[in-house]
Amino acid sequence: MNRATVTVGASPLTGFLLALASAGSFAFSGIFASALISAGWSPGAAVIARITLAALILLVPTLIMMRGKWHLVVAAWKQVLLFGILAVAGCQLAFFLAVEHIAPSLALLIEFMGPVLLMLFFWARTRIAPHQLTLLGAVIAIAGLVTISGLAVGSSLHPLGIFFALIAAVGNATYFATGATTEHGIPPLPFVGIGLGVASVFLIAASAVGVLPFTTSTAPVILAGAEVPLWVPIAGMALISTVISYVLGVAASRRLGATVASFTGYSEPLFAIAWSIMLLGIAPTTTEWIGAALIIGGVAAVKAGEVVRTRSLPKL
Repeated sequence: MNRATVTVGASPLTGFLLALASAGSFAFSGIFASALISAGWSPGAAVIARITLAALILLVPTLIMMRGKWHLVVAAWKQVLLFGILAVAGCQLAFFLAVEHIAPSLALLIEFMGPVLLMLFFWARTRIAPHQLTLLGAVIAIAGLVTISGLAVGSSLHPLGIFFALIAAVGNATYFATGATTEHGIPPLPFVGIGLGVASVFLIAASAVGVLPFTTSTAPVILAGAEVPLWVPIAGMALISTVISYVLGVAASRRLGATVASFTGYSEPLFAIAWSIMLLGIAPTTTEWIGAALIIGGVAAVKAGEVVRTRSLPKL
């Protein structure tokens, strides 16, 4: 039994709570980012501020926790680069490029196909088919995403938009796959801290060459109906929607395994609805409630399928 198996099997309830807390933290990003964008910031500037400040917040604790252990990073350079460049920076950049060609709801829906890609990848690599409950749960959860996104039937299907959204989906899957890896021995916090540092450099470089437009503004920022200082949404994005969400997400992946943790991430739209109700006073529609119920049912089925499959595997 390897270290990953022990970690995944330890305290699944804790893993679920961490995954839900991560999804809830991620869901704040839309509220913070929309406040900045409404004030004149470009999406690229918002994401660069988010990732760079988060990397700086984690810099000191990362240096302290990795003292004398940097050989672990050298040995795990592939996972670190995959996390920073593809899972964080690439996913963010691809999503913004996608929405230049297709509706944001469609881009988000395709990006959230990441857990399905991850499940298919593990199926192909291990030759072990997911349990029927897992497959059924995936279908139900996707149906919930389609419902909750309010995707119109006639949405534009521009090839470039679909391509970039699929890149974002690969980045989404990579986030959970690399986050669940434990063999390198790097704790979740410094692993995220190093990955965010890599992502920050990548995004700044993309902005420098004009791929990611960077525009800021000093105009008043309105958050939850009130004018707030500029630092409030920036700090909120960096601390809540990045530092807390990524660290908790990686910790959850190491307890639940990549597949279950990734599908639990589908609860992010549910938290987005909850925060919209609490902070913006926007009540969800009947369709959104139905989509929420489907997502919850789908995630439960995925977890049940993984439990049944694990119990049916031969003991080593």
